[in-house]
Amino acid sequence: MEAWRGAQRTRLGVIPKDPNPPVENNYIGKSSWLRVVRQEPWPEPLLTNAPHTSTSSAVSRLEKLLREGLFVVTSECAPPDSADPDAVLNHVQYYEGCIDALNVTDAPGAHCHMSSMGVSLLLEKAGWEPVMQMTCRDRNRIAIQGDLLSASALGIRNLLCLTGDGIENGDDPGAKPVFDLDAVSLLDTARRMRDDGVYRSGRELATPPKIFLGAVDNPFVPPFDLRPMRLAKKIEAGAQFVQTQYCYDIEVLKRYMECIREEGLHNRCFILVGVGPLVSPRTARWMRANVPGVYIPDEIIARLEKAQDSKKEGIKICIETIQEIHEIEGISGIHLMAPKREHLIQEIVHASGVLTGRPSTLVSTGEFTCPSQG
Repeated sequence: MEAWRGAQRTRLGVIPKDPNPPVENNYIGKSSWLRVVRQEPWPEPLLTNAPHTSTSSAVSRLEKLLREGLFVVTSECAPPDSADPDAVLNHVQYYEGCIDALNVTDAPGAHCHMSSMGVSLLLEKAGWEPVMQMTCRDRNRIAIQGDLLSASALGIRNLLCLTGDGIENGDDPGAKPVFDLDAVSLLDTARRMRDDGVYRSGRELATPPKIFLGAVDNPFVPPFDLRPMRLAKKIEAGAQFVQTQYCYDIEVLKRYMECIREEGLHNRCFILVGVGPLVSPRTARWMRANVPGVYIPDEIIARLEKAQDSKKEGIKICIETIQEIHEIEGISGIHLMAPKREHLIQEIVHASGVLTGRPSTLVSTGEFTCPSQG
């Protein structure tokens, strides 16, 4: 039944009543966008939690850097279609010396790859700082909670919580979607396990997981006035940091951050803004038309079209965007995404100057030892 509900949810259809709906779905287990589609009223968040102002010690290198007030750089890698660990370790050379943490995607686009946990463990053992992504599409709450404990036991300390892409986006449409939880209820589950030492069922944990919790947000698509409220909902559920969708419109970002500062949300959650290079006007138009949640202004596309070398111009635009983001109050870093263009990351980061003045040890790998699981 839950798998069927998930399938309906991904198609944006009306969710019919099922015989035994989970009670908590009425409170926190409902996708944020679903409320908008149904035009339901939006409750004011309680915001009793201020996760990143906790007095407890940082559990990860990423959390430590953010708490120290440094402007961080994260990026992401896609797991390979391979069982060879070298396929992972040879690829990450592009990120050496220019990032603070590396997201590991979880079957993005509903395509099967090496698991996020497996790649995260390989990276952690090699001295990198992984951010393990976890989606709700392929696991029920029992499997999710088991994976949370396993990740922490293996030394993986950063977790990015997502609802997940719909099955219809992938190459195996016969797969059954789960969606027992969504991003908000996943955050709430992980926070309760960590802070209260209990499963969702209420059963006690012998040793709670040590995790730094993250979420995603998209300030660049409507309804713009609800974006801060949606972020507040995730913060209330447990998000300590957030990574946004690609930013190609600085003015929209500035207006979003004004609202965030008015509500004080930047003091409750570290905000990392997504950026990425556009290598051609054709790529820009394709992304605008086909990548959900990505908005690229006509001015950016026109600038790429007029350039003699659109690739160089795209890199220049990305660098300029990072520099402007760096000057906006309340932003704690960037999340640089360059799928199949990872070789550009070092050039972009260093040319942007956002790491200028940082000790080299802070952007190399493996120098931060996580606390033991005691």
